[in-house]
Formats: sequence, structure tokens, C-alpha cells
Amino acid sequence: MTTDLLTLYRIFQSCSGVTTDSRHCPENALFIALKGASFNGNTFAVQALSNRCAYAVIDEPCYAVEGDSRFIKVENALEALQQLAGYHRRQLKTKVIGITGTNGKTTTKELIAAVLS
Repeated sequence: MTTDLLTLYRIFQSCSGVTTDSRHCPENALFIALKGASFNGNTFAVQALSNRCAYAVIDEPCYAVEGDSRFIKVENALEALQQLAGYHRRQLKTKVIGITGTNGKTTTKELIAAVLS
């Protein structure tokens, strides 16, 4: 059985933050097991939990330890992270500013941050 977005969001709210790096887990963080061209984050889920993460979001159940409720099973970890971020942003009801282009993005971002602070 996989976890739905609202359940995942409640778990996220109980955590101190989110990480995708099992080597650097802030205490009580939510680890998301992403996959890359040469790695599978699911293989690091146990390490993330032993490194103080509160939960590990995985999309390959074979990496979960039987009976350990800290493993959160989803269909696709990347999609779960994207949906979680989108849902959280909507809950904040804040404005989003997109900055695009070839040059000047960092400068523009810093200027906007200075004006808004």
C-alpha cells in the first residue's frame, strides 16, 4: 500500500525539514529517496534513518525493513516530492515570483529579496 499526499503532508509537518542526502540528515528530517543516473536513493534509506532522519520516503518496497513504520511507501519518490512541495506552497498562500532568462537571475533575485525584506 502506498501513502497518499495528505498523509505524507501530515508526516512532513511533523518533521524538521526535507533532505535527499542520506549522509547529511538533520535530526527529525524527512528523507526522500530520489534516483539518478548512477544511484538509487532507496538503497540509502536505512542509512538515512540511522543518521537521525525521522522517516524515509521510498518507491521500492524491497528496501523497507519489515515492520518499521518509518518507511513511507509511495509510487514514485520524485513525483511525491513535487506534489508535496506544490501542496505545501498552496497551503502557505504566498505569492511566487519566477525569474527566467540567460543573464542576471541571481542579481534580480537578490534585489527582489532586499526590497521585500
